[in-house]
Amino acid sequence: MSRPEPPADDEPAPERAGGGELDAFLRESAARVEDLLDRLLPSAGANAAGPALPAAMRHAALGGGKRIRPAVAMAASVTVGGKALDALLAAGAVEMIHTYSLIHDDLPCMDDDELRRGRPTVHVAYGEAMAVLAGDALHALAFETLAGPSPANGLPPARRAEAVRRLAAAGGHAGMAGGQALDIEAETRAPDASGLEAIHRRKTGALLGAAAALGALAGGGSAEQVEALDRAGRELGLVFQIVDDLLDEEATTEALGKSAGKDRAAGKATYPALHGLAAARDEARRRTGSVRQRIAAVPDASPTGIRLLQGLAARILHRGA
Repeated sequence: MSRPEPPADDEPAPERAGGGELDAFLRESAARVEDLLDRLLPSAGANAAGPALPAAMRHAALGGGKRIRPAVAMAASVTVGGKALDALLAAGAVEMIHTYSLIHDDLPCMDDDELRRGRPTVHVAYGEAMAVLAGDALHALAFETLAGPSPANGLPPARRAEAVRRLAAAGGHAGMAGGQALDIEAETRAPDASGLEAIHRRKTGALLGAAAALGALAGGGSAEQVEALDRAGRELGLVFQIVDDLLDEEATTEALGKSAGKDRAAGKATYPALHGLAAARDEARRRTGSVRQRIAAVPDASPTGIRLLQGLAARILHRGA
């Protein structure tokens, strides 16, 4: 794999991207979310229809993944003056939506992949029908988690309803599902630069924006803070997607934990395919600078939260470097 070009002066290199503070935060947030999912997901004996559905859900959701979206939610809570744990249920709900989308994306009728997070995809391990149902069940559980009464869910009713609305919109026709539909259509009708950005603003940016907004809501943020972090999260989603496109071109299957080189083979619309590798790297760096500026401009933001979110942006930029 070729290495990215050196970062600009105002862009942290991987070893400087948040340092020990960010490392500790990422370890703690990932462990907290893993524990939450383990507690919320049904056990093998908890479903009257048999053990396959709970097992498929757990196979998809536990024991792997970068947990970037939960980390964004929890860091956003800190940014508006709350605690990271204030956003734990929101973080878990966002991760369930993300995981359901991965299950469905991997199906033969979609991206048709057999490997995810270094393990067989859900439809390979449990069959296509059970994979569809596992995704459906995780989707439903996300909203049950976010909306349901819980001692850990201290959101006032109005904020809880707003969190549900934002997460639903991020996953729907104007968000992630719509972006995936455009992505499929682009296999036969290649988009221009603005069309490609529109795909990924929906497909990837919408859910990362929702993660930041839900974290801000959970942390008690103002309407201005919620909107500012939503916009920063959406821009971060573009960085994530451009880097993902680059890694698909340059990394190995072993490093990715999923099949490398599938985007080009499938004729997917990607930043490297449209702009070339060097220009795609430049765009990822430019977008990262925009993310950092947006984070720094959040009104009345906590310096700790700013450091965490800016460090996360740099880590996303330098994935695989």
